[in-house]
Amino acid sequence: MKAKSLSEFFIQQLQDLYDAENQLIKALPKMAEAASSAELRNAFEEHLEQTRNQATRLEQVFEIVSDKAKKADCKGMQGLIKEGNEMIKSDSEPEVRDVALIAAAQRVEHYEIAGYGCVRTYARLLGYGDAESLLQQTLEEEKEADQKLNDIAENLNVEAARGEAVGPASTKAGRGREEPAA
Repeated sequence: MKAKSLSEFFIQQLQDLYDAENQLIKALPKMAEAASSAELRNAFEEHLEQTRNQATRLEQVFEIVSDKAKKADCKGMQGLIKEGNEMIKSDSEPEVRDVALIAAAQRVEHYEIAGYGCVRTYARLLGYGDAESLLQQTLEEEKEADQKLNDIAENLNVEAARGEAVGPASTKAGRGREEPAA
């Protein structure tokens, strides 16, 4: 980290998020294609459009703070996308792959929520009210996307668990234990 001031750190974080959003723009179509659930596929496709708008919104924030929109190398998003790609390539049952895709997508959302929460606060502290509003809008969208994934997961987790034992006997601690005779 080379920043010597909050202003410099703010710009670096914006650049990091800008790269993260652009990486996600490339990754979301692959995730949508890998999803077997139509509801999950639609959620990924909708979030792709939202992500494009978020990248544009970041360009507006750069204009407000009088800086050129540039990307920094967002290694965090690279790692999250790499994990997501591993899930896409898995030979799991479709329902299990969908659950894994949701887990990967929620990790991305949580990463973005943390990032946007920080830069929104920095914008407020630095007196960039218009930037703060734009960043707050994106933060709310990321939270909504996370909640939508939670809602989809409720149904898909049940589908993925069909046919598997559920309850104390299926837990690691419960395996091999005999139930007392009644």
